[in-house]
Amino acid sequence: MSDPAAARGDHTRPRKGPYRRGRPRSRTRWTTIVVVGRAFLIAAGLVTAYYLLPLDRYSARGTSVLLLAGLLAVVLVFVWEVRTIIRSPHPRLKAVEALAATLVLFLVLFASAYYVLDRSAPGSFTEPLSRTDALYFTLTTFSTVGFGDIAARTGTGRVMTMLQMAGGLVLVGFAARVLASAVQAGLQRRGPIEPETGADDGDAGDSEAEPDPGADPGTSA
Repeated sequence: MSDPAAARGDHTRPRKGPYRRGRPRSRTRWTTIVVVGRAFLIAAGLVTAYYLLPLDRYSARGTSVLLLAGLLAVVLVFVWEVRTIIRSPHPRLKAVEALAATLVLFLVLFASAYYVLDRSAPGSFTEPLSRTDALYFTLTTFSTVGFGDIAARTGTGRVMTMLQMAGGLVLVGFAARVLASAVQAGLQRRGPIEPETGADDGDAGDSEAEPDPGADPGTSA
């Protein structure tokens, strides 16, 4: 003969299924794939725009205007991304996307400036720069590798290279800390996540019917 108390305990215990625990993991995995894919598309779009924009039309004076306007755009994009991270339900993933967008925009900006400078003032570098050469020089300068095969020869080119060096240090150091603070603010704004019990909606009525401790087990149905 079955124990009524044990039967009531089994009846009121929420039923957990593996599919309930699998949903958050699959959802998080899908969100990660979407964010990484979006970051890749943003980077690919910026690089594609760098190769397609008519940069040959700019003059020597236009190089300074292009660089200043581009740096302002980098700052505005970074500020907007920080606000988006704080409001995002997934601040960590959004920070990865923000860092990718800001970093690629920064590199493409200086590559464009180097290319325009070499076109408007030939001899600014040790060899003529194609778009790929300008991007190569930008990456070697940013990564502090500096192979030495391409170097700035004129004062304008060296000033632009120093600006990139200083901007790279700020981007890696200060900007990374700001993004980390934005992630923490986003997590605090979202609040603690309640652990999922795994109970189905159909179990709500069963869990609400709590057994009476003082009731006689013999009187239960």
